[in-house]
Amino acid sequence: STYHPWGNALWSPAVLPSPAKFLGNTGEELSPEQATRGPQNDSLLQQQTPLIKIVSFIRLHQDPGLLLQGEDQAMMKTMSGGNCTLNVPAKNSYRMVVLGASRVGKSSIVSRFLNGRFEDQYTPTIEDFHRKVYNIRGDMYQLDILDTSGNHPFPAMRRLSILTGDVFILVFSLDNRESFDEVKRLQKQILEVKSCLKNKTKESADLPMVICGNKNDHSEVFRKVRSDEGEDLVSSDENCAYFEVSAKKNTNVDEMFYVLFSMAKLPHEMSPALHRKISIQYGDTFQQKSFRMRRVKDMDAYGMISPFARRPSVNSDLKYIKSKVLREGQSREREKCTIQ
Repeated sequence: STYHPWGNALWSPAVLPSPAKFLGNTGEELSPEQATRGPQNDSLLQQQTPLIKIVSFIRLHQDPGLLLQGEDQAMMKTMSGGNCTLNVPAKNSYRMVVLGASRVGKSSIVSRFLNGRFEDQYTPTIEDFHRKVYNIRGDMYQLDILDTSGNHPFPAMRRLSILTGDVFILVFSLDNRESFDEVKRLQKQILEVKSCLKNKTKESADLPMVICGNKNDHSEVFRKVRSDEGEDLVSSDENCAYFEVSAKKNTNVDEMFYVLFSMAKLPHEMSPALHRKISIQYGDTFQQKSFRMRRVKDMDAYGMISPFARRPSVNSDLKYIKSKVLREGQSREREKCTIQ
């Protein structure tokens, strides 16, 4: 592990993905060795130590303050359209957890949902957190999306993700039998964990879940999982649905989210194709009851990605679960979506 000039956190060069690019303050490209070589003591931080920007590795939504200074901060304020706090009622805040084995297309499905894009290049996911806020007929909604790692070295973290999740997408690849077996294990684990939580909290909430067979654009020659096998997993649960999709070709992705949100009793306008995607520049007026874009007629549902949202801490998630078990609070206290 190496000491970095922007803080006291330790980062291991081993976790840097190969396409990571390193730039110094003056724009020169640095090697990974130069980038990970930090000051020898804290006093150097006071001597105009260059701030190294890591592009494509540390995402701005994890902690924008680490990377932005001076002109960059001014640019960010211009993009955001000013300081904005979007207040979403706790009852309208939900978390969607995406689970599955490695290389099955979890992040590609999330990318389709958020941006309508597909990335050909594969980058292993450690854990990604996204947040999307909606103004639907004047009411504010918040959807946090937890895109988990296919490799789960920390079982306790996976269990916590399940405990705090409201809706679930379990992804496997139709050309990979082992990934289907992993989904069966995950489905069983989710049902067990949630059942235990329900028994302690006396809740009667449903558990909306979609089992998703990705890569149906591949030839049938490569198929390892039959359609009826996937359908058998959901046949006994009315709150569980099965879809075969292609994140690459964008086949059945919108339909899958529509059904998932319907099972969760969420507005169907949260589906990607049923709301107007707007820019962060509208952040200041986004939560107004009368919000409407002049150029868009007959549209009363809007969605905006919060680019700098950060995952709530493990401690806050644990406190939330504890409060539910101890019946100290009946509503979820989610972090506010702050754009500044």
